[in-house]
Amino acid sequence: MENKDLHIKDQQFYLPTFKRIPLTFIKGLGSRLWDIENKEYIDLLAGIAVNNVGHCHPKVVKAIQEQAADLMHISNFFVSPPQVALSELLVNISGLDRVFFTNSGAESVEGAIKIARRYAHSKGRGGKIISMENSFHGRTLATIATGQPKYQEGFGPMPGGFVQVPFNNIEAIKKEISDEVAAIILEPIQGEGGIRPAESAYLKAVKDLCEKHDIVLIFDEIQSGIARTGEWFAKDIFGIQPDIMTLAKGLGGGMPIGAFLCNEKIANAIQFGDHGTTFGGNPLSTAAALATLTVIVEEKLIAAAKTKGAWLKTKLTELKSQTGLIKEVRGEGLMLGVELHIPAAELVQRLLKAGFIANATAVNVLRLVPPLNIPIEDLEQFLEVLEEEMKKLEIEKK
Repeated sequence: MENKDLHIKDQQFYLPTFKRIPLTFIKGLGSRLWDIENKEYIDLLAGIAVNNVGHCHPKVVKAIQEQAADLMHISNFFVSPPQVALSELLVNISGLDRVFFTNSGAESVEGAIKIARRYAHSKGRGGKIISMENSFHGRTLATIATGQPKYQEGFGPMPGGFVQVPFNNIEAIKKEISDEVAAIILEPIQGEGGIRPAESAYLKAVKDLCEKHDIVLIFDEIQSGIARTGEWFAKDIFGIQPDIMTLAKGLGGGMPIGAFLCNEKIANAIQFGDHGTTFGGNPLSTAAALATLTVIVEEKLIAAAKTKGAWLKTKLTELKSQTGLIKEVRGEGLMLGVELHIPAAELVQRLLKAGFIANATAVNVLRLVPPLNIPIEDLEQFLEVLEEEMKKLEIEKK
């Protein structure tokens, strides 16, 4: 069977929501993927910042296999050892006080908005949520209400109580402050918005504003969290602690699981029955997440993300001086964006043909979010091919 065969079947049966690349992957290991025709690829996308410990890490695989053989699901009327252990570990590494498990990033954000409003209402405030332009928090109705207009088209009317302001602009936030505001939600590093970090002074000003007005501060760390930026969470780079933090993507090492964490102040506003989930935090997903976080600690992948990321960023910045295609290189750790003077899609296709998986975001940004344990040799190979393809493109565009 060839790649095109399954691509045709997929088009026949699956809802046409994805602009699929006609590739069928059947095996992954570390930073490598193999398609159905046995072509090998170096993965610099990691399932969009999901496979932080690489594909099929043996310790994660073993944890899933063993847990699946014992107990996969029970319901949240009861507790399980892996859920309790993961709760404790996340609280300890985040500095927050309480955790709730979900199945996805969007669900984590929905939960964060919900408990932020619960807290605000307990203090006599309204439920308005301030989010940032060019943000991305998910695809549910509430999360697209916080996000970019292009994701809202055709799905109106949008839920009420949401307003957007420019990112990295504290004055724009101040203009929206009133007793109606429940929370401010932002990504410390915007992912789908083009790998755009918040300015340190801006984040501090947002934190101060929230404390002054008793507004809930929500950090969406779905893409930037779980060691991706060279710290457990991007908040740690800035030294800013939010009231609520959302997680997913890299948390389960490929197993679907999300979470939102909050401080005791927010938790005290929650009552029995205020929120719930059927599958969230079941024994199988939490065992996978626990193994993933353990691997990150044992293999020192936080330090690896920081050092490899700094090295890669330096090399990409050097490449900028050798080609006229690169406008800017930005990001932290192994969450990097290369902004081009042209749309990035063509370069992504050329890299794919050469055996490297990356993707384009925000039209002209090449996004690089590889596994944190990617060998430096793989990154060197990528840089070689990237330079070659950029030079070819530059000649063609003249």
